[in-house]
Amino acid sequence: MDVTTTDEVIVDRNEAVETPPEDDCCPICFSSFTVPCRGNCGHWYCGSCILQYWNYAAVSKPCKCPMCVRHITTLSPEASLQQRQEQEVKEVLAKIRRYNRLFVGGLTGFLQELPLLIKRLVWHMMDPDTNTLYFHEVRIFAMLMSTLYTAAEFSFIPTGGFRIVTVFDYTAIAMILILRVVGLYRRRRLAQRVRHIAAAEIEPE
Repeated sequence: MDVTTTDEVIVDRNEAVETPPEDDCCPICFSSFTVPCRGNCGHWYCGSCILQYWNYAAVSKPCKCPMCVRHITTLSPEASLQQRQEQEVKEVLAKIRRYNRLFVGGLTGFLQELPLLIKRLVWHMMDPDTNTLYFHEVRIFAMLMSTLYTAAEFSFIPTGGFRIVTVFDYTAIAMILILRVVGLYRRRRLAQRVRHIAAAEIEPE
């Protein structure tokens, strides 16, 4: 095989890696790829589909590939998307960059995306359909906060004779329960609003 033919084969392989297969579709929505991106496992998805799939997964862990169950730590958008100017494409690419920073950016990337992580954690704890209450994650966070509080030699929190670690631990558990009650209340109010709207629509004029 001559050099020209070898170079063409290499280019074809690179293009095959950087673009989704032409005769394939997104395994999540079963439609043509929209803002296609590839996981580090090699499978292609619509950017919005795989990010939404992650929203229903564990908050602090990478998304698992629906095809091979490997953790997706990096999402690589199709190369041609960088030149697209549509607002929807820009928003999806920005979310992909945030996802990548969260799981491959080291400590700096984790700290940059910590507000997003906390926001997702709070929303998951408020969701009545969530099976887990994230007791372990929140209690570990409370333990870290109590360690920082002790190391800084603060003393403005009344402990009532309890150790500061116990105070933070009980506070974390109370916060989890309060958020779940708030979530149940929001669900009930939403159901009432839906019933009122449905009743108003079927009332004769």
